[in-house]
Amino acid sequence: MTRHVADLVFGAATRWPDRPAMRYDGAGLTYGALAKLVSSVAAGLRDAGLRPGERVAVYLEKRIETVAAMFGAVAAGGVFVPINPLLKARQVGYILRDCNVRLLVSSDMRLQSLASELAECPDLHGTVTVDGEAAAEPNRTWAQIASANGAAFAHPVGHDDKSLAAILYTSGSTGMPKGVMLSHRNLCLGGESVSSYLGNTPEDRILAALPLSFDAGLSQLTTAFHVGACVVLMNYLFPKDVVRLCAAEGITGLTAVPPLWIQIAQLEWPAEAARRLRYFANTGGHMPRATLDRLRAIFTEAKPYLMYGLTEAFRSTYLDPAQVDTRPSSIGKAIPNAEILVLRPDGSVTDPEEVGELVHCGPLVSLGYWNDAERTAQRFRPVPGRLNPDGTPEIAVWSGDRVKRDSEGFLYFVGRGDDMIKTSGYRVSPTELEETVYASGLIGEVVALGLPHPVLGQAIVLVVTPPASGAFDAAAFATYCRGELPAYMVPQRVVERLSLPRNPNGKIDRKVLASELTLEKAEVAS
Repeated sequence: MTRHVADLVFGAATRWPDRPAMRYDGAGLTYGALAKLVSSVAAGLRDAGLRPGERVAVYLEKRIETVAAMFGAVAAGGVFVPINPLLKARQVGYILRDCNVRLLVSSDMRLQSLASELAECPDLHGTVTVDGEAAAEPNRTWAQIASANGAAFAHPVGHDDKSLAAILYTSGSTGMPKGVMLSHRNLCLGGESVSSYLGNTPEDRILAALPLSFDAGLSQLTTAFHVGACVVLMNYLFPKDVVRLCAAEGITGLTAVPPLWIQIAQLEWPAEAARRLRYFANTGGHMPRATLDRLRAIFTEAKPYLMYGLTEAFRSTYLDPAQVDTRPSSIGKAIPNAEILVLRPDGSVTDPEEVGELVHCGPLVSLGYWNDAERTAQRFRPVPGRLNPDGTPEIAVWSGDRVKRDSEGFLYFVGRGDDMIKTSGYRVSPTELEETVYASGLIGEVVALGLPHPVLGQAIVLVVTPPASGAFDAAAFATYCRGELPAYMVPQRVVERLSLPRNPNGKIDRKVLASELTLEKAEVAS
């Protein structure tokens, strides 16, 4: 097994130096060229002051520099932190401060939008701009970073495979995003596991349509690099862009979330592009049966993979395509190198068809949450009776998700154990959303809910009361939301109420609100 994340690139360059590694916007790099670039970037980041273990944040759309910065950071002994390019300044600033980022790689326009936030980041030593022509010390341009002598980094700075390699930020149910700490072993073994069940080879051309800040999006890179396949980077504006690029680049593998698949399934596909697809994979939520049937009718040569993943364990389960006709609602069984248990609250194993909590065990379990011992202790806990070879308790991820297992061991998702909103494949924290809109000063109280939606999975609905100072200004509130929230967090609907229902303890009764709004929607539809 590859033991260092950067060796995914360097190892591929040794075996397949002339094979295409990445393509973006019609241009590309071979593995040999990518390894040379990553090596130079690693040297450049060290020249810029990066020390082992320090964090390098990358706040960019998908492009060659994004990938080179991530792998260059880890090759230099640092830790990369990919930030979703859809996030706004407030969310980005929180991440930069939370994990004490040392260097930030971004673009001129994005850096300008972050000016006020960067001033509040005392640990930030400097920035790297990918499109700037000049930069004053301690800042750098990409040209300066990428032109460094990378000879000393032909091999990455040494690490134990259990040491920290990356931090992925994911929404938490009780507040701001939490940083999931992924080790070299997590990322390398995850790439090996996924590529094995997908059957990836050097002949594959994989479309990276998901954000690299997602575990499933980052997996497109580690999976491809593990086997020497080519990754095609894209930042789509419309679903038809996916169809266009699949046709232009001869894509053989595509992973997406249900809302995108629902839209893709409604489009016309060129026959050759549809024929070339070897597999399509779903993650981030349940794919409707009608969508699955439509996709299988379009991609007649492709195998469908229905997957379930936890950022805290990188990947967890997949359904063998041979089982799709008989078990289309199942999330399958554990991926290679993972073990999935269904447990009762006391840690005992459930009986078949009994609902319990999904618990992920094995070497893909991450290192916990950055700088958050309390939440780490809540989610990463021992499984009663299980010990490591050295006699210490084995730590597993207790997902909070409710599942059941049938008599043959196939798993079925039942529901979440928290209030997280799952929309467009994103996990949105109601608390984080509420805190952001409270800061507008335009409302009195607010409750964020996720209500069923045929395309998004769940639609974000805000229920607000007027501010004490006067009437609720819906137009001003909508403008504020668009300016302060990433697009996927902007509410689909805002409902004004003079007051909000409360339970006997005086807390806002979210269940009553959700029930009332769902009933209203059903009555309107009828």
